[in-house]
Amino acid sequence: MFPLLDRVRLHVEAVDALRRAGMLNPQVALRTAKSLRTWGPTLAAGYLASAERRPDATAVIDDEGAMTFAELDHRSDQLADVLRTHGIEAKTPVGLLARNSRWFVLSVVALDKLGATVLYMNTGFAGPQLADVMHREGCGLLLHDAEFSEAVATHAPDLTALVTDGNDPADLPALVQASMAGRQSPPDAHGRQVILTSGTTGVPKGAARSLDHIPDLVTTTSLLQRVPFHVGDVHVVPAPMFHSLGNAALLMGAQMSHTLVMTRRFDPAKVLRLIADHDVRVMTAVPVMLQRMVALDEAETADVDVSALDVVFCSGSALPGSLALTWMDRFGDNLYNMYGSTEVAAATIATPADLRAAPGTAGRPLNGVDVRLYDDHDQVVTDAGVDGRIFVGSGLRFDGYTNGQTKAAIDGLLSSGDLGHWDDDGRLFVGGRDDDMIVSGGENLYPREVEDLLADHPSIHEAAVIGVDDAEFGKRLVAFVVLEAGKKLSEEEVKAHVKANLANYKVPRSVTFLDELPRNATGKVLKRELNELA
Repeated sequence: MFPLLDRVRLHVEAVDALRRAGMLNPQVALRTAKSLRTWGPTLAAGYLASAERRPDATAVIDDEGAMTFAELDHRSDQLADVLRTHGIEAKTPVGLLARNSRWFVLSVVALDKLGATVLYMNTGFAGPQLADVMHREGCGLLLHDAEFSEAVATHAPDLTALVTDGNDPADLPALVQASMAGRQSPPDAHGRQVILTSGTTGVPKGAARSLDHIPDLVTTTSLLQRVPFHVGDVHVVPAPMFHSLGNAALLMGAQMSHTLVMTRRFDPAKVLRLIADHDVRVMTAVPVMLQRMVALDEAETADVDVSALDVVFCSGSALPGSLALTWMDRFGDNLYNMYGSTEVAAATIATPADLRAAPGTAGRPLNGVDVRLYDDHDQVVTDAGVDGRIFVGSGLRFDGYTNGQTKAAIDGLLSSGDLGHWDDDGRLFVGGRDDDMIVSGGENLYPREVEDLLADHPSIHEAAVIGVDDAEFGKRLVAFVVLEAGKKLSEEEVKAHVKANLANYKVPRSVTFLDELPRNATGKVLKRELNELA
């Protein structure tokens, strides 16, 4: 009886989330349902429905200007026609190496219309890495921005490559303009979406997700139940769309007819101006972007009105509690922090109220998502404050890596690869990667704890801590610190700050000051580069 009542409650809350978001409007609901039945849970389905219900509304505002939903739909039909002449059909793998722009969106929609498999390439890849991944994934065609032409020609000369934003007759803009294609028919089969893991500690793996089935109502509305997205929102997306977070924003925007505002390269002042100029209500960004926005001099942004910004959807890396409070103190209580991964999808959400009450929290599990902590003996950890390995069960989990491997699983739940603990109110705190733990002199150390402490220091802009080999202790902690502009701090002062707040054995043995931490395109710190420095 109780499980049945619980299922009823979850479905009632799911329907209420759709109502609050404006998705139960008959025109919206019917066109969305029809498009999903025909095209599956694809980006193409969202934009086809949006083109039918809001053809003249603005779909994209980018560095080239504005494009309506009707224009986007028609252009993607033309692009699909061009790609078909290059042998692209259902399940053909195609690489996409592009920054946020209309051409990123058009490319994915066109590939969806053909049923192709889309491989999202990281714009931070070096040429050899690009070639290796394309070869490994069996991609014979690469769509790429003009800025990557030299790297492609040098390191992957055997690939067929089409430039997305070039001016030559052989580039996509000219080919699309010349196409006489009409409405595309649904493909016989759907390919997959393959997002490459960040590769911060090794070779990036392809995490695949199929488009063959539509998740249940509770799963599809889980974010809407916690984050107040609305149909027709104006939504700025500085987070890269080749990454899980930006990709989720793109899909959400398509399904809810959002006007997506984007720019190829992140500039904190420019993003704030875009918010003001277009009355942006929603922003999707990674924590380092928020950090760079709040670091702007207030005099520099005094005349920029961002009062329309109601939702800041944040994920992709750890959100320090001090940054969450600084952001909300300056821009209002609009911050929603999501915890999850490419593999397990969204797991928890911290609302502004959660972040005020417990800065640094990853929030509470989403409806329909099972989040559990396990100890080293695979027993469930329920006591507050006790660390465990985080495992997640979700209807949106990935299908596995393209090399045939998958994540560790217990009781049907997948490992997120992180450690965490619950607080007394059922909020999750993430302590760092489970493989980051080191043993130094017999003591278990978690670098994330020291990183968070250092990040709270008024003279420290950001910090990273890693473990390195030590002949005497087995492992030792070393810290890399970026100071705030104009601030001074010595190595001994950094160590003294840690010693005053944590156990002696958690004090880093050395401190290196850097101008900036090495990061990938999604803002994650590249620990492997820090290991090389150490």
